[in-house]
Amino acid sequence: MPPRPARVALAALLLLALAGCASHKKPAVAAGAAPLPVDELYNHGIEALNAERYQTASDQFTAVQQNYPYSAWATKAQLMQGYTQYRELDYTGALDTLNHYIQLHPAAPDIAYAYYLRALCYYEQIEGIRRDQQDTLDAIAALRQVVDRFPASPYARDARLKIDLARDRLAGHEMSIGIYYENQHLYTAAIGRFQRVVEDFQTTNHVAEALHRLVECYLRLGMRAQALKTAAVLGYNYPGSSWYADTYADLYDDHLLAKNMPAPTGTGHGFLARTFGWLF
Repeated sequence: MPPRPARVALAALLLLALAGCASHKKPAVAAGAAPLPVDELYNHGIEALNAERYQTASDQFTAVQQNYPYSAWATKAQLMQGYTQYRELDYTGALDTLNHYIQLHPAAPDIAYAYYLRALCYYEQIEGIRRDQQDTLDAIAALRQVVDRFPASPYARDARLKIDLARDRLAGHEMSIGIYYENQHLYTAAIGRFQRVVEDFQTTNHVAEALHRLVECYLRLGMRAQALKTAAVLGYNYPGSSWYADTYADLYDDHLLAKNMPAPTGTGHGFLARTFGWLF
């Protein structure tokens, strides 16, 4: 489970915008008594939320919806109840609340924030790269809805960043499986995983390693032409990476280093001398 999510700055601004002038009266109401005015119930919920008394906040927002179901306050209370559940790490409850909000209020002024908050509920549940990645796929789908539906909103930029991070995690998952197969000498299966990283996750940080490991697998299978072709792609796109330096050394050890294969950049003669024993 990921660590407790920090308060989103945009959400904090939303809270201030929705709260209005909060009352300091206590919300307790005797059994059978008339409910407090709707603004007092709502603002008591905001006060409790800011004090991290999440159950109290949820109770107040529920009271708003139950006692004043057709008011504008009820719509705001439903959204803030979803945010309260998110802050409490009750992602399942928050998703139920937010999905209901989106269904009932598709044209609400804060609908973009509702979509964004729903996406965060999926994003915060992403597990490590060695776990099933369905949560990651769900998060990407929800984040894309934010970008596609509300491209000019203040939430779209963060959604795009989180999509990139989530895709990097998917690529890392493919790499971990590929490395496992390679270590088990299942080179054909490993090649499939590494090729997927290269083809489907070109903007992630795993592509250089995937290309290097493809060269390793091709060499072990005796596919020398494919190894050289892949090494050339690695050298062209990542000439200064440690992965290309390792690939360059592997090709040299196998006496496959082509004359037109460029040396790794940024490594200097000292690197080449230490690696290959060359003298300059």
